[in-house]
Amino acid sequence: MEPLPTAEYSYNGVQITHVDQFLQYAQSAEASDMHLCSGAQPTWRRCGNIEVMFPDAEYLTAGHTRMLAESFLSPERLAQLDAQGDVDFAYEATFGRFRASVIRQRVGYDLVFRIIHAKLRTLTELGLPDSLKSLTQFHNGLVLVTGPVGSGKSTTLAALVDAINQERNDHIITLEDPIEYLIPSANCHVTQREVRTHTKSFAAALRGALREDPDVIMVGEMRDLETIQLAISASETGHLVLGTLHTGNAARTLDRVLDVFPSDQRDQIRVMVSESLRGIVSQQLIPRADGQGRVLALEVLTNNSAVANLIRDGKTFMLPGVIQTGKRAGMKLMDDSLTELLEAGLITGAEAYVRCEQKTLFRKYMNS
Repeated sequence: MEPLPTAEYSYNGVQITHVDQFLQYAQSAEASDMHLCSGAQPTWRRCGNIEVMFPDAEYLTAGHTRMLAESFLSPERLAQLDAQGDVDFAYEATFGRFRASVIRQRVGYDLVFRIIHAKLRTLTELGLPDSLKSLTQFHNGLVLVTGPVGSGKSTTLAALVDAINQERNDHIITLEDPIEYLIPSANCHVTQREVRTHTKSFAAALRGALREDPDVIMVGEMRDLETIQLAISASETGHLVLGTLHTGNAARTLDRVLDVFPSDQRDQIRVMVSESLRGIVSQQLIPRADGQGRVLALEVLTNNSAVANLIRDGKTFMLPGVIQTGKRAGMKLMDDSLTELLEAGLITGAEAYVRCEQKTLFRKYMNS
């Protein structure tokens, strides 16, 4: 299909000819994402909400978005966009890094960017509990960071990896789609690989990683049976594997891992996971009550004999009770985290109600 003709775009008399002009403004405004979509005004996501970037801005046409795509895509990526209708990768400008996705849709093109913080932040700087530090001290096993899209999973995972990087003398391999945080080698040797740039898939990269003498493997997304199977096997054979899933709490995470396997393999997989699991961190970013950014709500499960027995017996629905009684070991339920944020006045009752598990217990906060 022939590409659409380009067109000039301007705002308040300023001609905009490159996507970087939008990105610098979005970055300075501390937006988390930016959307340049045909048939809509330029928008961004701030504090979890989609907002118009400029008041009374002209609507973007297919020609505008084609021009903006051509302003930053290499000839190879532009050819890929024209041939298959989409392209996504990590875009590096002089002022920052961005996760970029460009697609062709019914009325033109959509360009969406995730703004990546250049500075790696520590677990403490992210406000994560000290108990998570213990997850970086294992030399084998499986650690999962879970949550919905845009909940900060990549940021938490990068902080965990860099904590290992600073304190151990190991080989760390990260497998990402795309590479977001750049993690320079410190006491560890860090190898970062990008799916579709350096390897064709997570599964292929994970198979390759096992031949590269790794101690720690970070899997950006465990999205299919083969990747999950390889990750569990690696965690059992002397590697610490850190990965992410798009699940909301510890119980659903384990159900998701187990449910991808054929039914005749699940008994064996339950035993393997019960022995290899080290911990699950489930998180959400919630708009603050004062409108000034977002705050982190967290569920933490660490493996012990009670947790392992429930996994082995297929009784993951009973895990909340074990988490509730494991507070001294650093465990925490998402509902308890939401309650703490409510009592501190950091989030509204309506936000807590939408995100909680026990709706009847939070109904009383609906109007607060």
